[in-house]
Amino acid sequence: MRLCEKTRNPMKTFQYAQQHLTASIALGIANGNIKGILSSETREKVKASATAVEKIVAKGQPVYGINTGFGPLCTTLISPDQTRKLQENLLKSHAVGVGEPIPVEISKLMLILKLHALAKGFSGIQEQTLDRILWHIENDIIPVVPKQGSVGASGDLAPLSHLFLPLIGLGKVHVNGKILPTAEVLQEHHLSPIHLGPKEGLGLINGTQFIAAFGVKVLERFYNILAHADITGAMMLEGLLGSIKPFSSELHQLRPYAGNQHVAQSILNLLYESEIVHSHATCARVQDPYSLRCMPQVHGASRNAWLHLKHMLETEINSVTDNPVVFDETHTISGGNFHGQPIAMPLDYACLAASEIGNISDRRIYLSLEGDTPGVPKLLLKETGLNSGFMIPQYTTAALASENKGLCFPSSADSIPTSLGQEDHVSMGSIGARKALQVIENVEKILGVELFCAAQAVDFHAPLKSGKIMTALYEHFRTKIKHVTEDQIMYEDMEIAIEMIRSGKLLILAREVAEKEGLELETQWSGDFDRF
Repeated sequence: MRLCEKTRNPMKTFQYAQQHLTASIALGIANGNIKGILSSETREKVKASATAVEKIVAKGQPVYGINTGFGPLCTTLISPDQTRKLQENLLKSHAVGVGEPIPVEISKLMLILKLHALAKGFSGIQEQTLDRILWHIENDIIPVVPKQGSVGASGDLAPLSHLFLPLIGLGKVHVNGKILPTAEVLQEHHLSPIHLGPKEGLGLINGTQFIAAFGVKVLERFYNILAHADITGAMMLEGLLGSIKPFSSELHQLRPYAGNQHVAQSILNLLYESEIVHSHATCARVQDPYSLRCMPQVHGASRNAWLHLKHMLETEINSVTDNPVVFDETHTISGGNFHGQPIAMPLDYACLAASEIGNISDRRIYLSLEGDTPGVPKLLLKETGLNSGFMIPQYTTAALASENKGLCFPSSADSIPTSLGQEDHVSMGSIGARKALQVIENVEKILGVELFCAAQAVDFHAPLKSGKIMTALYEHFRTKIKHVTEDQIMYEDMEIAIEMIRSGKLLILAREVAEKEGLELETQWSGDFDRF
C-alpha cells in the first residue's frame, strides 16, 4: 500500500540530519518521491566527529568501542594499529541473523533511518561511509537482512550487521529483483569496499533502525486499516439498518477522546444523506449490538494507539541511538540510547490495537449472517439449505482473529540476558515490530471479507441508495465483484476485496468524491489522524 497524495510530504528534497524526519518522508525517500541529501553543514559536523575519534585513538585513553572490546570485553584495550580491524571484526562476528530476508522496502528504510541518525555528527562516522550508504539508497542496491536474531537492546545488532556487511564488500544485496553477492555488484560498479575507521563498526550496528523501519511500515499500514475499518463499518451499518444516533457529536463530547470523536464524525460524513439510513429513522429498534453501536469507542481506542505510536516513532527516528555518543574528543558517553524499550512498548500497544479492529470486524461479519435485519436474509442469500451462502467466509475471519489474539502477547514483557550478562535486560522490540505487521496483514484480510459481506447486505435494500461517497465506493466494488445468488468459489472475490483494502483505493476514491461534490470527509481531528 502506498500513501495517498493527501498524506505525502510535498517536499522534493530532504536534508538528512538537518530537517525533521517523519514516517511519510522516510517512505517518500524509499519509493523515490523524495531525494535525501547531505548538506555541507552536515558534512562538516560528520568530519569533526570523525576527527574527534581519531584524536581519542591517538591519546590511547580507553573509550568503549573505540579502543576497547565490546560487551563483556569492554575492559580489553585494543592497540591503535588494530582499531580499524576491530570494527570490521565487529560486523563479521555480529552478522548472525537467520530466517527469510525482510522485505526490500524495510531494508531500504533501515538505511534511510540509519543515515539520518549517523549524519547528526555524534557517531564518529567517516564522510565516505555516509556517501556509500547514500549510494546504496539512490541506486536501489539494498542489503539482504534476515528477519530473526535481534533482541532489540544493544541496538538491532544482527540485522544492522547484515545491513552494513556490503560496506566492507561482504554479504548480499537485492538488485533488480535478484539477490547477488556484494563483491560482484561492487566490481560491476567499479567500487572498492570501505575501510572502516575507529568506532565506525559500532556506530553502524548500535541503534534501533530495524525496529523503527518496521515501525514506519506498521504506522503506514495501521493507518490504512483504521481508515478502511470506518468505511467497511459504515457500509455494514447501512446493510444491517443500524442507527446513526450513537455517532452523534453531543454524545462523544461527554467522553472526548480524540480518536472516538474522529471516528464518530468520519462515519457520519461517510453516511451523509444516505437514503438507507433515513429509511428506518423512526423504527422501533432501541439499540444495536456493540459491534455497530460502539465503533467510535473501539475504532477510536485503536486510533488513539496509532497516534501514540506516531509520536513515539517520530521521536525515535530523529534520535541518536548509537553508543558511545561522541560529543567531542574530551567528552564521550557510553549510555543506553540503543535500548529498544521506548519504541518496543508502543509497538506492542499498536499490535493489540490493530488486532481489535479485526476482532470487531469479525463480529460485524457474524452479525450480518444472522438474518435478524428486515429484508436481509440469513447467511446473506435468499435461498439457503442447498446453498451455504456467506457462512464459511466468517470461519476464515474467525481463524484470522484468533491467530491475531495469539500474536498479541507483548514481546516487550520478555527479556533474556545476553552478552554474558552485560546486556541483562533487553526489549525484544524487533519481535514485537514484526508481529505487529503480521497482525495488520491479517486485519487487512478480515476487512476485505467484511467489505464483501457488507456490499451483499446493502444489495437487499435496493432501490434505496447511500449518500454520494458511500454509493461511489459501493459501485466501485460492484465493478469488480458481482452480487452472489448461489454458492460459488468465493476465495477469488475475497482476494479482490482484500486487495481493495490493502491498496488504499477506497480511501482515495472517497476523498476524490468528497472534493468533487464539496462534501466533508475530514474532521477537526484529521490533522492528527490523517497525516504522518
